[in-house]
Parts: sequence; C-alpha cells; structure tokens
Amino acid sequence: MEFLLGLVIFVLIVFILLGVRVVRQGFVYTIERLGKFTLAAEPGLHLIIPFIDRVGHKINMMEQVLDIPGQEIITADNAMVGVDAVVFFQVLDAAKAAYEVSGLQNAIMALTTTNLRTVMGSMDLDETLSKRDEINARLLSVVDHATSPWGIKITRVEIKDIRPPLDISEAMARQMKAERLKRAEILEAEGDRASNILRAEGDKQSAILTAEGKREAAFRDAEAREREAEAEAKATQLVSDAIASSGSQAINYFIAQEYTKAVGKFADSPNAKTILFPVEATQLIGSLGGIGELVKDAVGEGLVNTTLDTNGTPLPKGRARASVPRAGDKS
Repeated sequence: MEFLLGLVIFVLIVFILLGVRVVRQGFVYTIERLGKFTLAAEPGLHLIIPFIDRVGHKINMMEQVLDIPGQEIITADNAMVGVDAVVFFQVLDAAKAAYEVSGLQNAIMALTTTNLRTVMGSMDLDETLSKRDEINARLLSVVDHATSPWGIKITRVEIKDIRPPLDISEAMARQMKAERLKRAEILEAEGDRASNILRAEGDKQSAILTAEGKREAAFRDAEAREREAEAEAKATQLVSDAIASSGSQAINYFIAQEYTKAVGKFADSPNAKTILFPVEATQLIGSLGGIGELVKDAVGEGLVNTTLDTNGTPLPKGRARASVPRAGDKS
C-alpha cells in the first residue's frame, strides 16, 4: 500500500513537471493541443497539460539580421556585377511566422534575392553604383509588402558591396583620372585667364595713370611757362616804365647790376686767382652814362628836333648842336 502511494506521488510530481513551461524573454512559444495551435505563450511561467499540449515552435521576437550571399547580377547594359546584401527583420505575429510559411529565414532570403535581381537588372551599371539608396528603398518596399502575410516586418535592406568586373573597374579608374585631369586643366586655364585679365587691367590702369600724369605735367609746365612769360612781360613793362620815368639813371642801374653779377661769377670761381678785364669792358663801363643819356632823350623826350649835325644825325629837342671839328681845324 505504501509503495502504491509513493508511486502515485511520483507520477503526480512528474506530471506537474511536464506541465510547467518557462518562456524566455524575447521569445514566444506556440502551444499546440492535440496538434492544433491554441496559444502563443508570452515570456514567463505557463502550465500545460502533459501529453495533450506541447510546444510547437519557439519564435524569436527580437530583430534579426539575415545575410544575403553574393549574387551575380546582369544590369540593363549587360554588365555582370557581384552584389552582397543584408536584411533586418522582426517577427510581429508568432503564429503567422510559425504556420504561414515553412522555413522563415530561407523564404526571406529567396524573396530578397529574386527582387534584388529584378531591381538591379532594370538599372544601368552607373545607376547601380551611384543609386544605392534608391535600390535599398525599392527592395525594402517590395520585400516588406511580400512578407507582411508571414507576420514579420522588414525594417531595413542594405546593399553591402557591389563588385563590377575587373576590366570595367580599370576603365572607370581611367575615366576618373581623365575627368580629374580635365578639371585640373580647366582650373589652370581659368586661373591663367583671370591672371591675364588682372594683368591687362593693371597695365590699363598704369597707362591711364601715366597719361594723366603726363597731361597734368604738361598742363603745369604750360602754366609755369605762361606765368613765367607773364612775369617776364611784367618785369619788362616795369623796366620800360622805370626807364621812361627816370631816364638814364634806371638803365645805368640795370646795366651796372647785370655787369656786377657777371663779375661776381668770376670772383666766385674757386680756381680764379687773377681776373683780367678786357679793354672793351672798361670802355663799356665808361659808356654807360652815354647810353643812359641816349635812352633818356629817345624815350623821355622824343626826336622832335630834326636839325642834323655834321654827320647827318638828328639832334634831340632842347639840345644845342655840338661843335664837331672839321677837317683842317685845330683842336
């Protein structure tokens, strides 16, 4: 009797242990009763009926990454390129993910691969290399729409690598080099043009300033000559007025002043120790008085007396005829 009681207690303990299920965080277990889905067990402790209920699938509810293996794709311009991609997805409905599709990850991989060929096959090689964002967006839209009945959400589709053929890569490298050389030559030509323009502008401004300087100098030189001529004319007028008013004294003063200046230049010479005056100079000094008288008579009084001397020279007004010795007279 005790043995039977112990056996019953053991069976009850085993039965209870078989009916206890603990679901880990991030997972959802599907519970099947007699082969039919009845419950999606959330994380935590759950009790099931042993031998009647069982755990069907353990669904990972966390976001997962699926690596798409490299694919050889022919573009619209018949270029063969190798492409690698990754897909990020998350299960939203555990029951659909468990029972709507068999082999969830394989199905996602196959669907992404076929749509990748479709999208990139409709584009040229240059577009596939330069429009990765567009390719990612189109793949995301197509694959997410196709997998929505499976209870999953495609969060991201990314192209990891695009590998064009070697000959195309070399041609692209040469094209890039030629393009950069072209840009460098264009920039150099633009720099030379700008330099020549600036240099021409500088020469133009220099020529303009030079011409303006010459014009200003000519104007000032003409003005200086004009003023010099005016001063000379004024001085001449003043001299004429002085001679007319004061007679021989003024002209004697001016001639003596100029003569004195000329003699002073001889005296200022550092090499002149002895000054020799010619006979004509002494005669010039003696004749200054006579010249002054003649100018006084000619300018101040005028030739009003037409009486001629013995030599036929007109005599001034108010002057007595000078007695000129004749031939044969005694001195």
